[in-house]
Amino acid sequence: MSAQPQIELVGIDKHYGTFHALKNIDLIIPKGQFVALVGPSGCGKSTLLRSIAGLESITGGTMKIAGEVMNGVPPRKRDVAMVFQSYALYPHMTVEQNLTYSLRLKRVPRSEARKAADEVAKTIGLQQLMHRYPRELSGGQRQRVAMGRAIIRHPKAFLFDEPLSNLDAALRVHMRKEIRALHDRLGATSVYVTHDQIEAMTMADHVVVMRDGVIEQQGSPLALYDTPATRFVAGFIGSPAMNFIPGTIADDGQHVTLELEGVAALPIGRSLEPSRKVIVGLRPEHIEATPGKSGQIVLPVSVVESTGSLTYLTTDGAPELTVVITGRSDIRSRDTVGLNIAPERVHIFDAETERAL
Repeated sequence: MSAQPQIELVGIDKHYGTFHALKNIDLIIPKGQFVALVGPSGCGKSTLLRSIAGLESITGGTMKIAGEVMNGVPPRKRDVAMVFQSYALYPHMTVEQNLTYSLRLKRVPRSEARKAADEVAKTIGLQQLMHRYPRELSGGQRQRVAMGRAIIRHPKAFLFDEPLSNLDAALRVHMRKEIRALHDRLGATSVYVTHDQIEAMTMADHVVVMRDGVIEQQGSPLALYDTPATRFVAGFIGSPAMNFIPGTIADDGQHVTLELEGVAALPIGRSLEPSRKVIVGLRPEHIEATPGKSGQIVLPVSVVESTGSLTYLTTDGAPELTVVITGRSDIRSRDTVGLNIAPERVHIFDAETERAL
């Protein structure tokens, strides 16, 4: 039996004057699920999150939290907790005072509030920092305090607005593990906004890809990776990004001719309309590269980059192709390589609509 919906959005619209920021958004978030809203800057993901929090008023549709209609309900009565990119801590208060602030506003007895703060501090590793001020904390510690301040309220949902953007790369990796582990321990319902698709893929149960105020596609992280519905989703999900090459379906309907020098007809593993103009998508990690001139695609290499565990090849020509090789490679710049792609790994998108075929 599936979990009951904790957040329900039906036909949500948001206008700023003549600008249509959110367009007929339908989204159901079950209780206990971790959902990531992801997309480029300006796609509407933060506006949607702020609308759930009540910080933005919607101009159409119905919004429910825990079964109750929230249209017009002020933020303080929605029983959700928001964690911001900027931490939003009170600089003149200690960690303990920041944690207990919402309880003190509700006139919870001091001893009870302190006990709750101690429990939260143990959960997120702040026991030794309770008497410090925000200025005495690192970025990661401040983010933990911001999370603790949200946890102590036992809200119906946690809303994260790009909480890791201010942290360095190593700390971001550490904190995303902590946030996900915390979500699992609490059995919480979490909505997480990020422009970083790696964060979305590694943290979320369900990913919502947004573009220009609409939901382009939603589903599990691997479902979006394996079966992107549009070229946009295919290019946004996955790192490095998918390669795209214009092409035409051959007369037999079983192959595609690419607009790329050094290419034989590429089998596509399905039957499509002959002579149809398409865009072929090839993930860098799904291309097999071998030195020499034997392969479905034969191209010179312009750049070779190695991280030790991975080797990145960039081919010469237009469009450039990126290839990822696990481990190290003897291929060097200006070498010629043969590239092979299994038919089931070839993604085909309509050239006009850019939808998957």
